[in-house]
Amino acid sequence: MTIRAAVKGVGHYLPDRIVPNSEFEAIVDTSDEWIRSRSGIERRHFVADGQMTSDLATRAAQAALADAGLQPDDIDAIIVATSTPDLTFPSVATMVQGNLGLTHGFAFDVQAVCAGFVFALTNANALILTGQATRVLVIGAETFSRLMNWQDRGTCVLFGDGAGALVLEAVEGDGLASDRGILSTDLNSDGRYKDILFVDGGTSTGTTGHLVMEGKEVFRHAIEKLAETAHRALDKAGLTPDDVDWIVPHQANIRIIEGTAKRMQVPMDRVVVTVQDHGNTSAASIPLALSVGKARGQIKPGDLIVTEAIGGGLAWGAVVLRW
Repeated sequence: MTIRAAVKGVGHYLPDRIVPNSEFEAIVDTSDEWIRSRSGIERRHFVADGQMTSDLATRAAQAALADAGLQPDDIDAIIVATSTPDLTFPSVATMVQGNLGLTHGFAFDVQAVCAGFVFALTNANALILTGQATRVLVIGAETFSRLMNWQDRGTCVLFGDGAGALVLEAVEGDGLASDRGILSTDLNSDGRYKDILFVDGGTSTGTTGHLVMEGKEVFRHAIEKLAETAHRALDKAGLTPDDVDWIVPHQANIRIIEGTAKRMQVPMDRVVVTVQDHGNTSAASIPLALSVGKARGQIKPGDLIVTEAIGGGLAWGAVVLRW
């Protein structure tokens, strides 16, 4: 018998405010056509005043629990991937724990920027495989609109706010690639590239700061590293790109998504794409896309899925799972 961490439920939440590309024309030198042609983004969601990352995470968690047919007390642990916590501490995860009324178990945050959800899934998988937890609520939640430099047209048009969540549950498998659940993971980081994507604030400055990005350099690393990590994860599972039903990538830029799929030799009709509606929601983008993909009827039980993401650090990785 082999223990696997399988998806029991999925859900997401998006703030009410929808921001079309045209809104940016009044504040920076840009246009709807310019944004679409370079990113594929058409609109994104922004939080309201007073709406926090923990609020979004809680709503996504509630949706995932409802999809799983579970109550908060059925959960042993909560992991939240975020780079935009409400406060320096405590963690967003403990705030979600409190909001859900969960008084047992444990909760913590993971910070790997846009790769955060892949890192959180890998941690949740390890907790389940080692018997530390039976059910783990894994959430990606971000309010990146609060990190934007509204004079930088190269970054402020790209990001949005939102949250997505999965419930992972321990199930018995046969130790085969046909098992449901997480089959393999691959994590990487390289701090030499910290200066191409970062936020210029924190305890060193006493300010929240703004996102700074060298777009061309990030693009170059993303295409190369995302395909490599996906191939490594598939190799670990004894699988190939031909076995993949869906790539569910980090939704940063349609050109990165297309370039990675091409390198993996997977056609775009087997890629879940939501970037046009959400923009780059950082650690929230993969669980958002998984939830939307299921709601659309794209992702079905038994499907083999590859998720991959890269973010500041640089940090990047991939997870192979069977739905």
